[in-house]
Amino acid sequence: MDEKTSEYSHVVTVVAPGGESLQLVADHLESTLSAAGVTEFGPVRMLSGDGAFTAIEQAVSPQDAQSLRKALETEFSGKADICVSPSTNRRKKLLISDMDSTIIEQECLDELADFAGLKAEISAITERAMAGELNFEEALIERVGMLNGLALDTLETCYRERITLMPGAETLVATMKAEGARCVLVSGGFTYFTSRIAEAAGFDTHQGNTLLDDGKTLTGKVGMPILGREAKLAALESEMMTLGLKAVDTLAMGDGANDLAMIEAAGMGVAYRAKPVVAAAADCGVTVTDLTAVLYFQGYTDSEIVWKE
Repeated sequence: MDEKTSEYSHVVTVVAPGGESLQLVADHLESTLSAAGVTEFGPVRMLSGDGAFTAIEQAVSPQDAQSLRKALETEFSGKADICVSPSTNRRKKLLISDMDSTIIEQECLDELADFAGLKAEISAITERAMAGELNFEEALIERVGMLNGLALDTLETCYRERITLMPGAETLVATMKAEGARCVLVSGGFTYFTSRIAEAAGFDTHQGNTLLDDGKTLTGKVGMPILGREAKLAALESEMMTLGLKAVDTLAMGDGANDLAMIEAAGMGVAYRAKPVVAAAADCGVTVTDLTAVLYFQGYTDSEIVWKE
C-alpha cells in the first residue's frame, strides 16, 4: 500500500472479467462514488488489465462503508465483483476456507449420492442445509444414512471422475503462501476428499468429517463429533492463537450457512457464489469472476500473483 492510499480509510476494489475496458470500469466506479456522496478518493490503481481480468482499486473515505458497498454492488451487478475493505492490514496471514462449492466446483456428498441413485433427494437436503433452513448436523446425518451400503471404491471413482478444483483455487493458495500466509481447508464434507483436495490445491492442512465403513461399504454413519459451523469457527480461533494473529489478519471464505460463524469472525469474510444469508453477512463476495478476485481484494497485482492455472 502506498502512502497516498494510507491517507484514506478504505479501498474499493472492482474485479471484472478480462476484456472489459479499464477506462470504462474506472469511469463507472468514479461516477458511482460521486452518486453515493463520496468526495474524498485517491487515484485509480490498476491491478490487472492484460489477461483474464480487469481489476482496479481506489482509495476512499466514505461516511458509510456498508452503504457504499451496497451501491457499488447494485451498479456492478452481474458485471464485476466488489470489495470495500479497510485500507490497513489488507494482506491476510491466514486463509481458512470451506471446500465444497468453494475450493471445488461440486458438493461431494451430492456426487456420491448420484452413484447410489439418490442425487435429487440428497441434493435437495443439501440445498436447504446450506441456505440455513435445516440444522447442519442433523441434515448431514440424514444424508449419510441414505448412503448405507455404498461400496467403498465408489469414493475413489467419485473423486477421480467428478471432482474438480474451482478456477483460481491453486493460484489463490500459492500466492498467499508465497506471501507467508498459512492456508487451512475446513469442511463439513469428508476427510477422504479434504485430504486429496488440500494436497491438490496446496493447503497446509485440512479438517473434515469422517465417513464410517465396515471395510467394504459405507455404514451410513458419520464419525462424531460432527464438524459444522461452530467447529469451523473453533478452527479459525485455534489457528489464530497458534500463529499469534488477530482477527484482522485473517480471511475466511465459504458459500453455506455452516460457514457463517467463521466468515463473520474473520478480518475479511468472503462469500463465494454463496447463499443469500451468507452473502449478506460477508464483507465481500465473488459471483462474477473466480477465486483470483480474492487476491485482488487484498491488493495483489498481476505481477505479484503466483499463477497456477
